[in-house]
Amino acid sequence: MRITHTLIDSPYGPLTLVAADGVLSRLYMENQRHRPPQETFGERGDGGPFPGAIAQLQAYFAGELTEFTMELSLLGTPFQQRVWRGLQRIPYGETRTYGELAEALGSPGASRAVGLANGKNPVGIIVPCHRVIGANGSLTGYGGGLERKQRLLAFERGAAREDVLF
Repeated sequence: MRITHTLIDSPYGPLTLVAADGVLSRLYMENQRHRPPQETFGERGDGGPFPGAIAQLQAYFAGELTEFTMELSLLGTPFQQRVWRGLQRIPYGETRTYGELAEALGSPGASRAVGLANGKNPVGIIVPCHRVIGANGSLTGYGGGLERKQRLLAFERGAAREDVLF
C-alpha cells in the first residue's frame, strides 16, 4: 500500500491529509488525539486525491459546500464503518446525540459503542463526528478538542466569524 500526505491551512489550524493507494483515508488536525506519528503518513505529495479534497475543504470553509462527495478509504471494523456512514447522514448544521445515532443505526442500546467508534473516526470534518453531542445537549469529547468542535458547530449554524473565534 502506498501512503502519501499533504498539509493544508484551515481556519481550524493546519490539516494533514493522508491517502492510501490514491484514496483519501485520514485527516488529522494539529494536536489531535489518536494522531499517529508523522512518519506513518508516507511521503509528501500533492497529486492523487489531494487537489479534489482540498477544493472541497476550501469550499466547505468558505460556506459554499455542505456535503462532501469525495471517495474515502476508511479502515475500521464493520461497526465503526456503519457509524461513520451514519455520521455522514447527519445534515449540515444539525446535531444528533450518541443515542439518536445508535437508534438510527438499529442499535438503540449501543450509544457507548457509537461514541467509541465516533472517537476513532479517521477523517474528521469530512466525516462530521463534530455533529454528535451528549444526551443532555453538552459538547462531549472530540479528537480535535472541544474548542474546535464548538467552532465547527457554530460555523455550520451560520454564526458570524467573530462569534466563532475565541
